[in-house]
Amino acid sequence: MFGSLGKLIERQIKKAQAEGQLEGLEGEGRPLPDRSGEAQSDPAIAAGHRIMAQAGILPEEFEILKKLDAARKDYAALTDPDDRKAAMARIADLEMRYNMARDARRAFMR
Repeated sequence: MFGSLGKLIERQIKKAQAEGQLEGLEGEGRPLPDRSGEAQSDPAIAAGHRIMAQAGILPEEFEILKKLDAARKDYAALTDPDDRKAAMARIADLEMRYNMARDARRAFMR
């Protein structure tokens, strides 16, 4: 089975080379990036994350996590009790939204 599949793949690659479809691609002439860290993860999830990263898109939970980190830093700098109370409410809201987004992604990946 792999013999005929391998031959088909080779033919497709040679056809693409002959038509010039493999020239001028991003990263041409450079070594492939080291992705050894992805070896233990699910290949489909790793590919999805890589595609999103190349497109400059982050999953919602990572955006929320950035906001949460910023809110915690702001809270640490506050001294007024009313401001601290409002900041703590914002942190609680962001934590809830982060957990919901993370759980939704995990449920989707199952």
